[in-house]
Amino acid sequence: MRQGSIPGARGRVRPLTLLGDPVLHARCAEVTDFGPELSGLVEDLFATMYASEGVGLAANQVGEPLRVFVFDCPDDEDVRHLGHVVNPRLVETDGVTLRGPEGCLSLPGLEAGTERYDHAVVEGFTATGEPVTIHGTGFFARCLQHETDHLEGRVYSDHLSGWRKRKLMRQVAKSSWRR
Repeated sequence: MRQGSIPGARGRVRPLTLLGDPVLHARCAEVTDFGPELSGLVEDLFATMYASEGVGLAANQVGEPLRVFVFDCPDDEDVRHLGHVVNPRLVETDGVTLRGPEGCLSLPGLEAGTERYDHAVVEGFTATGEPVTIHGTGFFARCLQHETDHLEGRVYSDHLSGWRKRKLMRQVAKSSWRR
């Protein structure tokens, strides 16, 4: 029997910010108020992530420049990781560097081979202010690095160079969602 409610069940789906929006390219502010508004934002992030069929979503991807992200992401052994982090800090990345397909809800329908470490550790807080440490391997480590990057004002395309970057930018220019 499941304890508690399903994340996002009380949230509302918000519009996604897309590549080119300045909020995606600025460092997000630390959260200082751990009250009901933060809990509401976390619920909205889950609702929006699920509606968009994503595995992670950062607050600036819905236009809120705050250091918060949610995730519902498997690792390489298909173990599900579900949660959120407020004021996350990527405190460790190590292991093997792997290039794998990476997409983003702020670049809908596109992906590119992006290098990430296969192990990551994030420290932060829950929406109620409790400390949390999250360890990720494989695909889940990629997710943790990706979402933490968002809060620093970076998107996965910022990690690309050469022909991979040029190819992705051509696809962005041709996309139907481009402003």
